[in-house]
Amino acid sequence: MSLPLPRTGPVICPAVGSAPTGPRRLRSAVAAALVVLAVSAGLPVAGPAQAAPAVNYTNPLVNQRADPHIVRHTDGYYYMTATVPQYDRIVLRRATTLQGLATAAETTIWNRHTSGEMGAHIWAPEIHFINNRWYVYFAAGRTDDVWRIRMYVLENANANPLSGSWTERGRITTPWDTFSLDASTFVANGVRYLTWAQQEPSMPNNSNVYLARMGANPWQITGTVTRLVVPTYDWETRGYRVAEGPAVIQRNGRIFLTYSASATDANYCLGMLTASASANLLDAASWSKSPTPVFASNAATGQYGPGHNSFTVSEDGQSDILVYHDRNYRDISGDPLNDPNRRTRLQKLYWNADGTPNFGIPVPDGATPVRLRAHDLSGSYVRHYDYRARIEPNVTNLADSQFRIVNGLAGGGSVSLESTNFPGYYLRHRGYALYVEKNDGSSLFGNDASFQRRAGLADSAGLSLESQNFPGRYVRHRDGLLYIEAVSSTAERGSATFHSE
Repeated sequence: MSLPLPRTGPVICPAVGSAPTGPRRLRSAVAAALVVLAVSAGLPVAGPAQAAPAVNYTNPLVNQRADPHIVRHTDGYYYMTATVPQYDRIVLRRATTLQGLATAAETTIWNRHTSGEMGAHIWAPEIHFINNRWYVYFAAGRTDDVWRIRMYVLENANANPLSGSWTERGRITTPWDTFSLDASTFVANGVRYLTWAQQEPSMPNNSNVYLARMGANPWQITGTVTRLVVPTYDWETRGYRVAEGPAVIQRNGRIFLTYSASATDANYCLGMLTASASANLLDAASWSKSPTPVFASNAATGQYGPGHNSFTVSEDGQSDILVYHDRNYRDISGDPLNDPNRRTRLQKLYWNADGTPNFGIPVPDGATPVRLRAHDLSGSYVRHYDYRARIEPNVTNLADSQFRIVNGLAGGGSVSLESTNFPGYYLRHRGYALYVEKNDGSSLFGNDASFQRRAGLADSAGLSLESQNFPGRYVRHRDGLLYIEAVSSTAERGSATFHSE
């Protein structure tokens, strides 16, 4: 029998908010900005805004690991847990760098029960450090009813969660004894909350997203339970009517809650809610919902079904990092839950000038891309528009301003800059003007698209790009466009210097 309906806030109004990206040809009107980060209660929180250096990771980070959760702890380690395709155990690994997680030894910290509850479908573990103890939140079914999914908690008092013993703290009790999963926790204004996904009786949805305060113990909730997300949009209801996998990041006086929607195939995507950090978070009216997904499949980059994300920070603490899973193919035979090939991936999360996150697109496999900011024009970046290379502010169509710096097509220690949203297209000069064009495999193209990387002509902390086949000519901006030209004056050296972000 279902338990009584709790007092809830109203369902989010569907027509509020907007996605942070636009069509490739749309010139946006919000300048990009980055932030310095800190870590509080296991979550990135707001810091003073400034340019953040580029990050360098290689995707995928870990194969066959879905629903990834990575936390950076005060001991200098990153801890990672994720769903394994066998759905039979909880694993944990740690490393001092994010990339190091790719090869870090993996420890099984808990195995499913052989009978009864917690005996099947071990899903979506998250690890949190609360009150000087480690906690793992996870979902599990029963051996005699594998779809009777509920949320459970493990506790470990050891400083290193890969050792010591894990105590089962039992099930998280919510107002209904129904399908529930994806518990996550965060602190805002000194209050710890639990957010999770659950099927609510009498509602025709697979799951909604909820929020409540945590009680005296981090496996209990107390007080009002607020319904935050009901899947109603087309992109939230493909295959299944799903809102799940909530994750929170706090920046710029606001709280952003991402969630995953639709079936776990190529339709899977991220939506987002936004609330003021000073608002009553248990009032659903405090939250606005983006009417379009903020992160979705991208055929050009070969990434499908990105979702179930978490957030962490870069090694230098200056960049937010989006952690998520996806597949590198669209078509799946049979139930997507039986397909083992969701992979853990990383990419930098950027911030718009209005203080909202810019997720961009799931970047191609391989090295993560960077943006090149002009030394002499704060907030202006190298980007392509109609395949012409330009320097512009307000590039909220993020992928237009992201490039992978790869080994030069012409060799000789050179580098080439590959477009993120047009893989196989490179920054090349033609008639001394720069374009983003498809590599035709010719030696001419290779030479035109190759540059020697030099210390910045106006600032040695930056970089300048000298043409491989026209030595003495550098990539520089002039009148909003990019050229390769000789530089001699202070102003010209400034226009030929960039900073990687």
